[in-house]
Amino acid sequence: MNGIWIKADVRDDVVSFIRKWSSKSGIPMKTYCDWLSIRPNKLDSWNKRLGEPNKHNAIQPRKIWLLEWEKQAIINYFHQHQEIGYRRLCYMMLDEDVVAVSPSSVYRVLSSNGLLKRWNNTSSKKGNGFEGPDRPHQHWHLDITYLNLGGTFYYLIAIIDGYSRYLVHWDIRESMKEFDVQMVIQSAKEAFPEAHPRVITDNGKQLIARDLKELFRLHGMTHVRTSPYYPQSNGKIERWNGTVKRECIRPKCPSNQQEAKRIVGKYVDEYNNKRLHSAIGYVTPHDRLLGLDKQIWEERKTKLQKARIDREAGNQINTGTVDKNCLENELEKSVSV
Repeated sequence: MNGIWIKADVRDDVVSFIRKWSSKSGIPMKTYCDWLSIRPNKLDSWNKRLGEPNKHNAIQPRKIWLLEWEKQAIINYFHQHQEIGYRRLCYMMLDEDVVAVSPSSVYRVLSSNGLLKRWNNTSSKKGNGFEGPDRPHQHWHLDITYLNLGGTFYYLIAIIDGYSRYLVHWDIRESMKEFDVQMVIQSAKEAFPEAHPRVITDNGKQLIARDLKELFRLHGMTHVRTSPYYPQSNGKIERWNGTVKRECIRPKCPSNQQEAKRIVGKYVDEYNNKRLHSAIGYVTPHDRLLGLDKQIWEERKTKLQKARIDREAGNQINTGTVDKNCLENELEKSVSV
């Protein structure tokens, strides 16, 4: 029985059994301990606690264990945002002052309540392309993707900032000719006139035209093309294309260009200004673009530290109540004796 957790009633039955048969047979209690694989000092401890409940962490919680209201708050928030992963959920709750806990705590609470889903997304084994930028508007990634709207093909042309993942500009066009690309680049430059980025594209024929090269030169931009047949080098915008189709276009099923623009516009606003992005430390692309990410993380650390102090205080109160009850029971026993 060494190393095995024993319930209080089973423990007391074992002690009573050994006492009874040792008294009747004259065999020392130590011998019974050897037969039952119980250490003699363990039996002495059980003798002293005969008739008392076990006292483990279930009664005396550790100082930093989550309080019950925190667990319930996590569960309630999850039910309102079931499509969101536990890490993003954690930082959303932290920023909205719902509850201040770590991602691992959110995982444990959701897992213990059977609320976690398994994701089968696999990471690409191919390279990551260009070395990452260290400031906004250093890299702009541009790409074109097809959209089937009511049986008619349109073309989503989008530019994303490589540092902040902010959607600089986008448009849904009826064609993907050189002129369409130029219009999107021109609008992006008007939105951020101070920007002089490297514009990274694939090798589509409309992206290597002479007039487009001249447009880049006039705006103080440089044009970098990915390796042929290797679009993964432009993975940031490729992933965004896949995300907008999976989360916006396919579920909403717009039937025409105007409806698609309205739906995508709403999605882009949510993406840029509200959605926490895992690749940039679970802040919004807009906050990252403005350089607010460090300030947000400092505020999060402060909230977590305060929550830890409050949690310790709450658990100490609970522990103190249990200790008081134990003392009262001991006092009653002493008086009765």
